[in-house]
Amino acid sequence: MNAHTTALLRHFADLRDGTHGDTVSRQDKERLFAAAVTLLDPYARQALEEINSTLLLETGEVTSGGIQRMADGGVEAVWALSWREQRAAEISPVVIRAFYGSSFHHPHLRGATVGEWPLNVFNEEQAAAELCTLRAITAADLHNLVFQRDYRIIPATTAVSR
Repeated sequence: MNAHTTALLRHFADLRDGTHGDTVSRQDKERLFAAAVTLLDPYARQALEEINSTLLLETGEVTSGGIQRMADGGVEAVWALSWREQRAAEISPVVIRAFYGSSFHHPHLRGATVGEWPLNVFNEEQAAAELCTLRAITAADLHNLVFQRDYRIIPATTAVSR
């Protein structure tokens, strides 16, 4: 079984069993969420830096605010890639958001403009396997931002060919 389907199976088993990584309490699930954010951090940054390097021609900035409490009482961590053209167009940056809403059974991943992926990461190997998902989130987010404005927000498309 590949890493993607294994992650989905972990997700579905949690739903079936009413657990998240063998935990039941909200406090323990938030502890696991915090550990997952730490494990995912280098891969989230890598996915965003790849976009910055190749498509934004190193003009962007990757930021992360660490784990924050959400208005609904849940927790989230956000990694963002912003750049001059995106800010000038007054649209969202490319985002990877790990979040665990107060009414959720377990955490999820999403972008600024793209939907939900389960977040069931409990070790380094599982975090590394999420790089493909993180790349998909960033690519889809960037694609959707272009549709909100146009291709000119991507420096690589407007650079003079040599």
